[in-house]
Amino acid sequence: MAFTAKDVQALRERTGCGMMDCKKALTEADGDMDKAVELLREKGLAAAAKKAGRIAAEGMVYCATNEAGDVGVILEVNAETDFVAKNAEFQAFVKTVADTILEKNPADVEALGELQAVGTEMTVAELLRDKILTIGENIKIRRFVRMEGVVYAYAHTGNRIGVLVKLDAEGVDIAAAKAAAKNIALHITMYNPQYVDKSQVPEETVAKEKEILMAQAINDGKPANIAEKMVAGRIQKFYKEICLNEQGYILDEDMSVAKYLEKTGKELGGSLKVAAFVRYEKGEGLEKREDNFADEVAKMVK
Repeated sequence: MAFTAKDVQALRERTGCGMMDCKKALTEADGDMDKAVELLREKGLAAAAKKAGRIAAEGMVYCATNEAGDVGVILEVNAETDFVAKNAEFQAFVKTVADTILEKNPADVEALGELQAVGTEMTVAELLRDKILTIGENIKIRRFVRMEGVVYAYAHTGNRIGVLVKLDAEGVDIAAAKAAAKNIALHITMYNPQYVDKSQVPEETVAKEKEILMAQAINDGKPANIAEKMVAGRIQKFYKEICLNEQGYILDEDMSVAKYLEKTGKELGGSLKVAAFVRYEKGEGLEKREDNFADEVAKMVK
């Protein structure tokens, strides 16, 4: 599989490694990007592999709850330019879509499109087509998640990152539980965990990480028996990086998130646990359209 200079640059952005190291890794991996990342990590050159692609697409991540506060939604809608993302008409459209999800609970984006948009006579799909025509840019409803229960929805400055958290709260005042959920949402925004706890991490993910860590230790000249002990320790660090409950709590890193919730739940006369969370970052995994300015001017002149 051949690769280009753009592939080398993409691998460099993803891993932070030098251009020559990236080129060698892609050559050895026969152009396979994921394999090249693994090779760089095995050699200890890449500190970590970012799961998401380059953050590039425009639009916004919108988070909201219903009036009762027991249903929440996180939604990403993409546009072509940041200018349109700041447009009041675009933002009003996004709010309408979120309100429709909150009220009607569609199964997915396709089902959402067939529903009548709240406050209008059009379906969401028809309203979307109307906004594309009036705003003059392609707009896409990319994804959403809806949760019910003790939920907290948080959108970071500029709607670039959004988080929706659901807590299991037994014997705890709802307002107090939501205050704790807000703290967890802020933590998730900053630390970007992938799972709630160890039990959610797929076995193949753990196996692959162990394989990479073992290769790193062997490449460092460690004997197999010592390498195995090192991997056992390092895999615990891996869990702390990707599992919310294992991470050091943002306001007190000597205490894990799980311990923070346990302590807070007891203080409130009950128990608190994270049931689920979703974190969206605007445009993650999407490529931004790259226009050639000279070509654009030439088209305008014609």
